[in-house]
Amino acid sequence: MKKRYSYLIRPLQLIIDLIIINFVVYFVNDTTHLNAYFLAYISLFWIISSHLLGFYKVFRFTRILRVFTLLVRQFFIFIFGYFAYFGIFSEGEVVNNQFLLLVYIVLSLSIIKILWLFILKRYRSLGNNLRTTIVLGFDQSAKNIIKLFKSKSNLGYKYLGFFSNKEYKNKELLGNLSEVFKYVNNNAVDEIYCSLNVLTKDQIKNISKFATEKNITLKLIPDSIELYSKNQSVEYYDDALMVLNVNRLPFEFAENFYIKRIFDIIFSLLVCLFVLSWLIPILWVIVKLESKGPLVFKQKREGLNCEEFVCYKFRSMRLNEFSHKVHAVKNDSRVTVVGAFLRKTSMDELPQFLNVLQGNMSVVGPRPHIEVLSLEYQKYVDDYLKRHIVKPGITGLAQVSGYRGEVKRTSDIKNRVRLDIFYIENWSFLLDLKIIIKTILNVFKGEEKAY
Repeated sequence: MKKRYSYLIRPLQLIIDLIIINFVVYFVNDTTHLNAYFLAYISLFWIISSHLLGFYKVFRFTRILRVFTLLVRQFFIFIFGYFAYFGIFSEGEVVNNQFLLLVYIVLSLSIIKILWLFILKRYRSLGNNLRTTIVLGFDQSAKNIIKLFKSKSNLGYKYLGFFSNKEYKNKELLGNLSEVFKYVNNNAVDEIYCSLNVLTKDQIKNISKFATEKNITLKLIPDSIELYSKNQSVEYYDDALMVLNVNRLPFEFAENFYIKRIFDIIFSLLVCLFVLSWLIPILWVIVKLESKGPLVFKQKREGLNCEEFVCYKFRSMRLNEFSHKVHAVKNDSRVTVVGAFLRKTSMDELPQFLNVLQGNMSVVGPRPHIEVLSLEYQKYVDDYLKRHIVKPGITGLAQVSGYRGEVKRTSDIKNRVRLDIFYIENWSFLLDLKIIIKTILNVFKGEEKAY
Protein backbone atom coordinates (compact mmCIF):
# COMPACT_ATOMS: atom_id res chain seq x y z
CA MET A 1 0.00 0.00 0.00
CA LYS A 2 1.24 3.50 -0.87
CA LYS A 3 1.20 5.97 1.99
CA ARG A 4 0.01 9.35 0.78
CA TYR A 5 0.73 12.43 2.87
CA SER A 6 1.70 14.93 0.17
CA TYR A 7 -1.95 15.87 -0.35
CA LEU A 8 -1.91 17.39 3.16
CA ILE A 9 0.86 19.88 2.32
CA ARG A 10 -1.30 22.39 0.44
CA PRO A 11 -4.19 22.43 2.95
CA LEU A 12 -1.62 22.83 5.74
CA GLN A 13 0.03 25.74 3.92
CA LEU A 14 -3.36 27.41 3.47
CA ILE A 15 -4.26 26.97 7.15
CA ILE A 16 -0.90 28.39 8.29
CA ASP A 17 -1.25 31.39 5.94
CA LEU A 18 -4.73 32.10 7.32
CA ILE A 19 -3.41 31.88 10.87
CA ILE A 20 -0.62 34.33 9.99
CA ILE A 21 -3.06 36.81 8.41
CA ASN A 22 -5.28 36.73 11.48
CA PHE A 23 -2.30 36.87 13.85
CA VAL A 24 -0.89 39.95 12.09
CA VAL A 25 -4.25 41.70 12.46
CA TYR A 26 -4.28 40.76 16.14
CA PHE A 27 -0.63 41.88 16.55
CA VAL A 28 -1.26 45.32 15.01
CA ASN A 29 -4.24 45.51 17.39
CA ASP A 30 -6.18 48.20 15.54
CA THR A 31 -9.86 48.27 16.51
CA THR A 32 -10.79 49.13 12.90
CA HIS A 33 -9.42 45.80 11.69
CA LEU A 34 -9.76 43.62 14.77
CA ASN A 35 -13.37 42.58 14.21
CA ALA A 36 -15.14 39.49 12.92
CA TYR A 37 -16.32 41.11 9.67
CA PHE A 38 -12.87 42.18 8.51
CA LEU A 39 -11.21 38.90 9.55
CA ALA A 40 -13.90 36.83 7.81
CA TYR A 41 -13.69 38.97 4.66
CA ILE A 42 -9.90 38.97 4.38
CA SER A 43 -9.66 35.22 5.11
CA LEU A 44 -12.36 34.28 2.60
CA PHE A 45 -10.85 36.56 -0.05
CA TRP A 46 -7.45 34.90 0.46
CA ILE A 47 -8.94 31.41 0.11
CA ILE A 48 -10.84 32.25 -3.09
CA SER A 49 -8.08 34.26 -4.78
CA SER A 50 -5.35 31.72 -3.93
CA HIS A 51 -7.46 28.92 -5.38
CA LEU A 52 -8.29 30.78 -8.59
CA LEU A 53 -4.67 31.89 -9.12
CA GLY A 54 -3.13 28.51 -8.24
CA PHE A 55 -1.01 30.06 -5.48
CA TYR A 56 -0.42 26.71 -3.79
CA LYS A 57 0.33 24.76 -6.96
CA VAL A 58 4.03 24.45 -6.21
CA PHE A 59 5.56 21.09 -7.09
CA ARG A 60 8.85 19.47 -6.10
CA PHE A 61 10.40 20.51 -9.43
CA THR A 62 9.02 24.10 -9.40
CA ARG A 63 11.69 26.74 -9.93
CA ILE A 64 12.27 29.54 -7.42
CA LEU A 65 11.49 32.10 -10.15
CA ARG A 66 8.05 30.53 -10.54
CA VAL A 67 7.45 30.94 -6.79
CA PHE A 68 8.27 34.66 -6.98
CA THR A 69 5.88 34.98 -9.94
CA LEU A 70 3.12 33.35 -7.88
CA LEU A 71 3.80 35.74 -4.98
CA VAL A 72 3.61 38.84 -7.17
CA ARG A 73 0.42 37.68 -8.88
CA GLN A 74 -1.28 36.67 -5.64
CA PHE A 75 -0.45 39.86 -3.76
CA PHE A 76 -1.44 42.02 -6.75
CA ILE A 77 -4.98 40.66 -6.51
CA PHE A 78 -4.95 40.47 -2.72
CA ILE A 79 -4.08 44.17 -2.39
CA PHE A 80 -7.07 45.08 -4.58
CA GLY A 81 -9.32 42.93 -2.41
CA TYR A 82 -7.82 44.39 0.76
CA PHE A 83 -8.56 47.99 -0.22
CA ALA A 84 -11.94 47.00 -1.66
CA TYR A 85 -13.08 46.25 1.90
CA PHE A 86 -12.45 49.84 2.97
CA GLY A 87 -13.98 51.17 -0.23
CA ILE A 88 -17.18 49.24 0.45
CA PHE A 89 -17.48 49.44 4.25
CA SER A 90 -15.49 52.60 5.11
CA GLU A 91 -16.33 54.69 2.03
CA GLY A 92 -12.68 54.82 0.96
CA GLU A 93 -11.45 56.34 4.22
CA VAL A 94 -7.79 55.77 5.05
CA VAL A 95 -7.92 54.30 8.54
CA ASN A 96 -5.19 53.86 11.14
CA ASN A 97 -2.43 51.35 10.35
CA GLN A 98 -4.10 50.42 7.06
CA PHE A 99 -0.86 50.38 5.04
CA LEU A 100 1.24 49.06 7.94
CA LEU A 101 -1.05 46.05 8.31
CA LEU A 102 -0.85 45.31 4.58
CA VAL A 103 2.95 45.49 4.59
CA TYR A 104 3.15 43.11 7.56
CA ILE A 105 0.84 40.61 5.86
CA VAL A 106 2.72 40.70 2.54
CA LEU A 107 6.15 40.37 4.18
CA SER A 108 5.06 37.60 6.57
CA LEU A 109 3.39 35.47 3.90
CA SER A 110 6.28 35.98 1.45
CA ILE A 111 8.83 34.80 4.03
CA ILE A 112 6.70 31.80 4.93
CA LYS A 113 6.24 30.87 1.25
CA ILE A 114 10.00 30.84 0.64
CA LEU A 115 10.63 29.00 3.92
CA TRP A 116 8.12 26.31 2.92
CA LEU A 117 10.02 25.75 -0.33
CA PHE A 118 13.42 25.37 1.35
CA ILE A 119 12.12 23.30 4.27
CA LEU A 120 10.45 20.83 1.90
CA LYS A 121 13.57 20.57 -0.24
CA ARG A 122 15.68 19.96 2.85
CA TYR A 123 13.18 17.43 4.18
CA ARG A 124 13.23 15.53 0.89
CA SER A 125 17.02 15.64 0.66
CA LEU A 126 17.08 13.68 3.92
CA GLY A 127 15.15 10.84 2.29
CA ASN A 128 11.59 11.81 3.23
CA ASN A 129 8.44 12.40 1.19
CA LEU A 130 9.93 10.46 -1.74
CA ARG A 131 8.26 9.60 -5.04
CA THR A 132 9.38 6.25 -6.42
CA THR A 133 10.09 6.34 -10.15
CA ILE A 134 10.93 4.00 -13.00
CA VAL A 135 12.10 4.89 -16.50
CA LEU A 136 11.06 3.15 -19.72
CA GLY A 137 13.83 3.30 -22.33
CA PHE A 138 17.53 4.02 -21.98
CA ASP A 139 18.41 6.57 -24.67
CA GLN A 140 20.20 9.86 -23.97
CA SER A 141 16.98 11.62 -22.87
CA ALA A 142 16.24 8.83 -20.39
CA LYS A 143 19.81 8.94 -19.09
CA ASN A 144 19.44 12.68 -18.47
CA ILE A 145 16.38 12.24 -16.28
CA ILE A 146 18.02 9.34 -14.43
CA LYS A 147 21.11 11.49 -13.79
CA LEU A 148 18.86 14.23 -12.42
CA PHE A 149 17.10 11.82 -10.03
CA LYS A 150 20.44 10.68 -8.66
CA SER A 151 22.11 14.08 -8.37
CA LYS A 152 19.23 16.22 -7.07
CA SER A 153 18.13 14.56 -3.86
CA ASN A 154 16.17 17.64 -2.79
CA LEU A 155 13.65 16.96 -5.56
CA GLY A 156 12.53 13.92 -3.57
CA TYR A 157 12.63 11.19 -6.24
CA LYS A 158 13.67 7.61 -5.49
CA TYR A 159 14.85 6.07 -8.74
CA LEU A 160 14.18 2.31 -8.84
CA GLY A 161 15.59 1.40 -12.25
CA PHE A 162 14.80 1.30 -15.97
CA PHE A 163 13.24 -1.04 -18.53
CA SER A 164 14.56 -1.63 -22.04
CA ASN A 165 14.29 -4.24 -24.78
CA LYS A 166 18.00 -3.86 -25.38
CA GLU A 167 20.56 -5.76 -23.32
CA TYR A 168 22.67 -3.63 -20.98
CA LYS A 169 25.23 -4.67 -18.43
CA ASN A 170 23.68 -2.45 -15.86
CA LYS A 171 22.40 -3.47 -12.44
CA GLU A 172 19.63 -0.87 -12.74
CA LEU A 173 18.02 -2.76 -15.64
CA LEU A 174 14.74 -4.16 -14.24
CA GLY A 175 13.69 -6.09 -17.35
CA ASN A 176 12.28 -5.61 -20.83
CA LEU A 177 9.31 -3.38 -21.64
CA SER A 178 6.81 -6.23 -21.53
CA GLU A 179 7.63 -6.80 -17.85
CA VAL A 180 6.71 -3.28 -16.72
CA PHE A 181 3.11 -4.09 -15.74
CA LYS A 182 4.12 -7.08 -13.62
CA TYR A 183 6.80 -5.06 -11.85
CA VAL A 184 4.43 -2.18 -11.06
CA ASN A 185 1.80 -4.59 -9.73
CA ASN A 186 4.36 -6.05 -7.32
CA ASN A 187 6.11 -2.83 -6.28
CA ALA A 188 5.10 0.62 -5.07
CA VAL A 189 5.66 2.93 -8.06
CA ASP A 190 4.49 6.56 -7.99
CA GLU A 191 5.66 7.86 -11.37
CA ILE A 192 6.58 6.33 -14.73
CA TYR A 193 8.83 8.20 -17.17
CA CYS A 194 8.68 7.11 -20.81
CA SER A 195 11.17 8.00 -23.53
CA LEU A 196 9.18 8.98 -26.62
CA ASN A 197 12.19 8.15 -28.76
CA VAL A 198 12.07 4.49 -27.67
CA LEU A 199 8.42 3.57 -27.17
CA THR A 200 5.81 3.25 -29.91
CA LYS A 201 2.45 5.05 -29.87
CA ASP A 202 0.65 1.81 -29.00
CA GLN A 203 3.01 1.18 -26.09
CA ILE A 204 2.48 4.71 -24.80
CA LYS A 205 -1.30 4.24 -25.10
CA ASN A 206 -1.25 0.96 -23.16
CA ILE A 207 1.00 2.38 -20.44
CA SER A 208 -1.18 5.49 -20.16
CA LYS A 209 -4.30 3.35 -19.69
CA PHE A 210 -2.51 1.18 -17.12
CA ALA A 211 -1.19 4.22 -15.22
CA THR A 212 -4.68 5.75 -15.05
CA GLU A 213 -6.16 2.56 -13.61
CA LYS A 214 -3.36 2.26 -11.04
CA ASN A 215 -3.41 5.98 -10.12
CA ILE A 216 0.22 6.39 -11.22
CA THR A 217 1.59 9.63 -12.66
CA LEU A 218 2.83 9.22 -16.24
CA LYS A 219 5.41 11.59 -17.74
CA LEU A 220 6.91 11.59 -21.20
CA ILE A 221 10.52 12.43 -22.05
CA PRO A 222 10.75 14.06 -25.52
CA ASP A 223 13.80 13.69 -27.70
CA SER A 224 13.26 17.05 -29.34
CA ILE A 225 10.81 19.94 -29.23
CA GLU A 226 7.65 18.95 -31.08
CA LEU A 227 3.93 19.67 -30.97
CA TYR A 228 2.11 17.35 -28.62
CA SER A 229 -1.53 16.67 -27.80
CA LYS A 230 -3.58 19.07 -25.70
CA ASN A 231 -3.61 16.73 -22.69
CA GLN A 232 0.12 17.23 -22.20
CA SER A 233 1.99 20.16 -20.72
CA VAL A 234 5.68 21.02 -20.55
CA GLU A 235 7.58 20.96 -17.27
CA TYR A 236 11.22 21.86 -16.66
CA TYR A 237 13.36 20.00 -14.15
CA ASP A 238 16.44 21.81 -12.86
CA ASP A 239 15.73 24.74 -15.26
CA ALA A 240 16.97 22.80 -18.31
CA LEU A 241 15.57 19.30 -18.68
CA MET A 242 12.19 19.28 -20.43
CA VAL A 243 9.56 16.69 -19.54
CA LEU A 244 6.04 16.30 -20.91
CA ASN A 245 3.47 15.83 -18.19
CA VAL A 246 0.34 13.86 -19.02
CA ASN A 247 -2.11 16.29 -17.47
CA ARG A 248 -3.68 15.17 -14.23
CA LEU A 249 -7.40 14.67 -13.85
CA PRO A 250 -9.32 17.38 -11.95
CA PHE A 251 -9.94 15.07 -8.96
CA GLU A 252 -6.20 14.44 -8.57
CA PHE A 253 -5.80 18.00 -7.26
CA ALA A 254 -6.36 18.15 -3.50
CA GLU A 255 -8.20 21.49 -3.64
CA ASN A 256 -10.82 20.06 -6.03
CA PHE A 257 -11.29 17.05 -3.76
CA TYR A 258 -11.93 19.28 -0.75
CA ILE A 259 -14.28 21.60 -2.65
CA LYS A 260 -16.37 18.65 -3.80
CA ARG A 261 -16.35 16.95 -0.39
CA ILE A 262 -17.33 20.12 1.52
CA PHE A 263 -20.18 20.74 -0.93
CA ASP A 264 -21.31 17.10 -0.61
CA ILE A 265 -21.47 17.36 3.19
CA ILE A 266 -23.32 20.70 3.24
CA PHE A 267 -25.81 19.72 0.51
CA SER A 268 -26.48 16.30 2.08
CA LEU A 269 -26.98 17.74 5.56
CA LEU A 270 -29.57 20.16 4.17
CA VAL A 271 -31.43 17.32 2.44
CA CYS A 272 -31.33 15.15 5.58
CA LEU A 273 -32.52 17.96 7.86
CA PHE A 274 -35.20 19.52 5.68
CA VAL A 275 -36.45 16.55 3.62
CA LEU A 276 -35.59 13.14 5.11
CA SER A 277 -36.40 14.21 8.68
CA TRP A 278 -40.14 14.39 7.91
CA LEU A 279 -40.32 12.16 4.84
CA ILE A 280 -38.99 8.98 6.51
CA PRO A 281 -41.82 8.66 9.11
CA ILE A 282 -44.49 9.24 6.44
CA LEU A 283 -43.00 6.74 3.99
CA TRP A 284 -42.45 4.19 6.77
CA VAL A 285 -46.21 4.06 7.35
CA ILE A 286 -47.18 4.05 3.66
CA VAL A 287 -44.64 1.44 2.55
CA LYS A 288 -45.42 -0.85 5.50
CA LEU A 289 -49.16 -0.71 4.74
CA GLU A 290 -48.66 -1.87 1.16
CA SER A 291 -46.07 -4.63 1.56
CA LYS A 292 -44.01 -6.45 4.14
CA GLY A 293 -40.35 -5.61 4.62
CA PRO A 294 -38.11 -2.75 5.76
CA LEU A 295 -38.47 0.83 4.56
CA VAL A 296 -34.82 1.07 3.51
CA PHE A 297 -33.46 -1.42 0.99
CA LYS A 298 -29.73 -2.16 1.35
CA GLN A 299 -27.67 -3.41 -1.56
CA LYS A 300 -23.93 -3.94 -2.06
CA ARG A 301 -22.55 -1.90 -4.95
CA GLU A 302 -19.12 -1.10 -6.33
CA GLY A 303 -17.67 2.27 -5.42
CA LEU A 304 -14.32 4.02 -5.41
CA ASN A 305 -11.50 1.72 -6.60
CA CYS A 306 -14.08 -1.08 -7.09
CA GLU A 307 -14.52 -1.45 -3.32
CA GLU A 308 -17.96 -2.60 -2.28
CA PHE A 309 -20.19 -0.54 0.00
CA VAL A 310 -23.78 -0.79 1.23
CA CYS A 311 -26.01 1.50 -0.85
CA TYR A 312 -29.30 2.72 0.66
CA LYS A 313 -32.63 3.19 -1.13
CA PHE A 314 -36.26 3.45 -0.12
CA ARG A 315 -37.70 0.02 -0.86
CA SER A 316 -39.80 0.19 -4.02
CA MET A 317 -40.29 -3.56 -4.64
CA ARG A 318 -41.84 -6.49 -2.87
CA LEU A 319 -39.26 -8.73 -1.22
CA ASN A 320 -37.83 -11.07 -3.88
CA GLU A 321 -34.76 -13.25 -4.43
CA PHE A 322 -33.66 -11.40 -7.60
CA SER A 323 -33.38 -7.92 -6.06
CA HIS A 324 -29.58 -8.21 -5.72
CA LYS A 325 -29.06 -9.64 -9.20
CA VAL A 326 -31.44 -7.98 -11.68
CA HIS A 327 -32.29 -4.31 -12.26
CA ALA A 328 -35.89 -3.21 -12.64
CA VAL A 329 -37.42 -3.36 -16.13
CA LYS A 330 -40.44 -1.60 -17.59
CA ASN A 331 -43.73 -2.80 -16.05
CA ASP A 332 -41.77 -4.86 -13.53
CA SER A 333 -44.22 -6.92 -11.47
CA ARG A 334 -41.99 -6.64 -8.40
CA VAL A 335 -42.53 -2.87 -8.13
CA THR A 336 -45.25 -1.76 -5.70
CA VAL A 337 -47.71 1.09 -6.32
CA VAL A 338 -45.90 3.35 -3.87
CA GLY A 339 -42.58 2.11 -5.26
CA ALA A 340 -43.58 3.10 -8.80
CA PHE A 341 -44.18 6.66 -7.59
CA LEU A 342 -40.90 6.74 -5.68
CA ARG A 343 -38.98 5.50 -8.72
CA LYS A 344 -40.74 7.87 -11.12
CA THR A 345 -39.83 10.86 -8.96
CA SER A 346 -36.38 9.45 -8.03
CA MET A 347 -37.35 9.79 -4.36
CA ASP A 348 -36.19 6.21 -3.78
CA GLU A 349 -32.61 7.49 -4.11
CA LEU A 350 -32.88 10.02 -1.27
CA PRO A 351 -31.40 7.75 1.46
CA GLN A 352 -28.16 7.80 -0.53
CA PHE A 353 -27.48 11.21 0.96
CA LEU A 354 -26.62 9.19 4.07
CA ASN A 355 -24.07 7.34 1.90
CA VAL A 356 -22.65 10.73 0.93
CA LEU A 357 -22.27 11.75 4.58
CA GLN A 358 -20.56 8.42 5.28
CA GLY A 359 -18.10 9.14 2.46
CA ASN A 360 -19.10 6.21 0.22
CA MET A 361 -20.74 8.37 -2.43
CA SER A 362 -20.84 11.89 -3.82
CA VAL A 363 -23.87 13.94 -4.82
CA VAL A 364 -22.69 13.87 -8.45
CA GLY A 365 -20.69 11.09 -10.10
CA PRO A 366 -21.01 7.88 -12.10
CA ARG A 367 -23.88 5.72 -10.83
CA PRO A 368 -22.77 2.64 -8.82
CA HIS A 369 -23.57 -0.82 -10.19
CA ILE A 370 -23.94 -4.19 -8.50
CA GLU A 371 -20.95 -6.49 -8.97
CA VAL A 372 -22.63 -9.01 -11.30
CA LEU A 373 -23.64 -6.26 -13.75
CA SER A 374 -20.30 -4.50 -13.41
CA LEU A 375 -18.48 -7.68 -14.47
CA GLU A 376 -20.81 -8.05 -17.44
CA TYR A 377 -20.38 -4.45 -18.60
CA GLN A 378 -16.58 -4.77 -18.51
CA LYS A 379 -16.83 -7.29 -21.35
CA TYR A 380 -18.35 -4.72 -23.68
CA VAL A 381 -16.63 -1.47 -22.66
CA ASP A 382 -12.81 -1.25 -22.57
CA ASP A 383 -12.67 1.86 -20.38
CA TYR A 384 -15.40 0.77 -17.97
CA LEU A 385 -13.07 0.59 -14.93
CA LYS A 386 -12.17 4.28 -15.31
CA ARG A 387 -15.53 5.03 -13.68
CA HIS A 388 -14.16 3.69 -10.41
CA ILE A 389 -11.37 6.24 -9.99
CA VAL A 390 -13.93 8.61 -8.41
CA LYS A 391 -16.75 8.13 -5.93
CA PRO A 392 -20.10 7.08 -7.41
CA GLY A 393 -22.89 9.64 -7.34
CA ILE A 394 -26.59 9.92 -6.59
CA THR A 395 -26.96 11.57 -9.98
CA GLY A 396 -24.56 12.04 -12.88
CA LEU A 397 -23.99 13.43 -16.33
CA ALA A 398 -25.07 10.17 -17.98
CA GLN A 399 -28.33 10.12 -16.00
CA VAL A 400 -29.38 13.68 -16.88
CA SER A 401 -28.43 12.99 -20.51
CA GLY A 402 -31.01 10.21 -20.83
CA TYR A 403 -28.86 7.16 -20.02
CA ARG A 404 -30.36 5.86 -16.79
CA GLY A 405 -32.22 2.78 -15.67
CA GLU A 406 -32.40 -0.41 -17.72
CA VAL A 407 -29.62 -1.27 -20.17
CA LYS A 408 -31.31 -2.75 -23.24
CA ARG A 409 -28.52 -2.45 -25.79
CA THR A 410 -24.71 -2.47 -25.65
CA SER A 411 -24.76 1.12 -26.91
CA ASP A 412 -26.65 2.15 -23.74
CA ILE A 413 -23.82 1.18 -21.40
CA LYS A 414 -21.16 2.43 -23.84
CA ASN A 415 -22.77 5.87 -23.98
CA ARG A 416 -23.21 5.87 -20.22
CA VAL A 417 -19.52 5.09 -19.66
CA ARG A 418 -18.51 7.64 -22.32
CA LEU A 419 -20.37 10.40 -20.48
CA ASP A 420 -19.05 9.23 -17.09
CA ILE A 421 -15.47 9.44 -18.35
CA PHE A 422 -16.14 12.85 -19.90
CA TYR A 423 -17.39 14.01 -16.48
CA ILE A 424 -14.28 12.66 -14.71
CA GLU A 425 -11.89 14.29 -17.19
CA ASN A 426 -13.72 17.64 -17.33
CA TRP A 427 -15.08 18.06 -13.81
CA SER A 428 -15.73 21.49 -12.41
CA PHE A 429 -17.86 22.76 -9.54
CA LEU A 430 -20.12 24.54 -12.03
CA LEU A 431 -20.63 21.28 -13.94
CA ASP A 432 -21.80 19.64 -10.69
CA LEU A 433 -24.27 22.48 -10.10
CA LYS A 434 -25.56 22.20 -13.65
CA ILE A 435 -26.14 18.44 -13.26
CA ILE A 436 -27.94 18.93 -9.92
CA ILE A 437 -30.23 21.62 -11.37
CA LYS A 438 -31.00 19.46 -14.41
CA THR A 439 -31.73 16.50 -12.12
CA ILE A 440 -34.26 18.55 -10.13
CA LEU A 441 -35.92 19.79 -13.34
CA ASN A 442 -36.13 16.22 -14.66
CA VAL A 443 -37.93 15.13 -11.46
CA PHE A 444 -40.74 17.61 -12.13
CA LYS A 445 -40.73 17.06 -15.88
CA GLY A 446 -40.65 13.28 -15.58
CA GLU A 447 -38.28 10.85 -17.25
CA GLU A 448 -39.16 8.07 -19.66
CA LYS A 449 -36.68 5.56 -18.17
CA ALA A 450 -37.55 6.27 -14.54
CA TYR A 451 -39.27 2.97 -13.78
